[in-house]
Amino acid sequence: MPISASRRLFLAMLGSTMLSSAGAVLAQPRPESGAAAFGFGDVERQARELGERPFDAEIPAIPEMLKKLTYDSYREIRFLRDKAFWQNSGADFRLHLFHLGFLHDRPVEISIVRKGPPIPIPFTRELFEYGKAEVPARLSPALGFAGFAVTTTLNQPTVHDEVISFLGASYFRFLGREHRYGLSARSLAIDIGGAQPEEFPFFRRLWLVEPTAENAALTIYALLDSPSVAGAFRFVVTPGERTTVDVTATLTPRVMITRLGIAPLTSMFWAGEADGDQRTGFRPEVHDSDGLMIHNGAGEWLWRPLANPQSLRISSFHDRNPRGFGLMQRDRQFSHYQDLEAHYHARPGYWVEPAGEWGEGRVDLIEIPTDNEVFDNIGCCWVPAAPLEPGRQHRFAYRITALSTTDHLNALGQAGSSFVESVPAEGQADARRRIIVDFIGGDLAYHLGAPDKVAIDATTSAGAIRSVILDPNPVGKGFRAMLDMTLPKGETATIRLFLKTPARVITEIWTTSWHNPA
Repeated sequence: MPISASRRLFLAMLGSTMLSSAGAVLAQPRPESGAAAFGFGDVERQARELGERPFDAEIPAIPEMLKKLTYDSYREIRFLRDKAFWQNSGADFRLHLFHLGFLHDRPVEISIVRKGPPIPIPFTRELFEYGKAEVPARLSPALGFAGFAVTTTLNQPTVHDEVISFLGASYFRFLGREHRYGLSARSLAIDIGGAQPEEFPFFRRLWLVEPTAENAALTIYALLDSPSVAGAFRFVVTPGERTTVDVTATLTPRVMITRLGIAPLTSMFWAGEADGDQRTGFRPEVHDSDGLMIHNGAGEWLWRPLANPQSLRISSFHDRNPRGFGLMQRDRQFSHYQDLEAHYHARPGYWVEPAGEWGEGRVDLIEIPTDNEVFDNIGCCWVPAAPLEPGRQHRFAYRITALSTTDHLNALGQAGSSFVESVPAEGQADARRRIIVDFIGGDLAYHLGAPDKVAIDATTSAGAIRSVILDPNPVGKGFRAMLDMTLPKGETATIRLFLKTPARVITEIWTTSWHNPA
């Protein structure tokens, strides 16, 4: 099933919240002086107590008229830019709120943290403009919100643009400089790509620490809940060319979870450079991300190009203490997308770097068939090998960075374009394929001076590699590697391919899987 059936419906809507902020801030009562400061320990305590109780499946009721809003009528409701919070704080952040309605029918309580106890933000119609949308005349101050967005001077010193938003379940998205929204991050995933229906944890409460003029970062706390687990989350957002979000998660499982996804990411891949038969219209490529990148515990750098498969495909990369992984949009050329509205060439990649040792586990890549760009059909996450013990708190910490390029992460040559072609095999039982990979960047231009010293290292877990060819590529300032292989019916092969000299490895490892049906 789609990883997120509703996420892409709100791309344009989220874009409309990139607002300049001016005017008076909504007045909020000040806490009493001397009151104890609210912090992450308080959220962890709430999560522990919540996880020790049975899950409460009841959803607070919202007016039926809000549930009946259509996609178009919900888009009519917009937060008023002159009501943005923190305008008089001296800080470089502004807080905007999302209205409940349409698919967003689960309220979340949003509070401001100053000194002392948190202050819940009461709902009022005066915060929004409704356009042609029909909504109840009276709505309770305790109604709550669907989520929030924060703006800052991300791209220009005098203009506020959206840097992060929380909307729906435990989803959040954030941007670096000159990025457009694309893939999403999630706080937790349960049974993603599994045999049983996926469970979607959600936020019950969100707290934002009010920033000051001295704050370059924004701190957000969140209380997560689901039938299987409760959790406390801290997000520290540092905007910039490469915006970072430092995440700390303390989880209290209610039950044994066999397929728990840590630092999950979701994205969309419909058609790439080798998928002309899958796309429609004039656009050569349509995707938010084009590859999974992994820096494993053994120090290897892996690149796995994404695909739009014919059936559900799950690829597992077993590891111990991973150093990093993420979904990337490595192709940044507009001419490869030709989309003036979606700006796929400007979609960020998210790079996850674990803090501390995560032990044994695997990075799972989930690829789901799709015939359009509406649904997210790509997911990845870290899955611990051992299920987390119920009734105890378990902590994970990591940093997510929004990236435009990946060449700064290591000095190796990287896989650029890659193609997999079926080769006619008349009269033979085995299927034949040709794999073509262009390696570029790193120190490959230097090695063009002595191309005979560069070799292909190619392996397969099944079938056989019949031939390999390596050609210098002076146009791309790199090398083109080609290999032909065969695979018997009913078998699945994992192929790994990289370039080396007698002295060292000079590229990352390009890898893919191939299944030949029986």
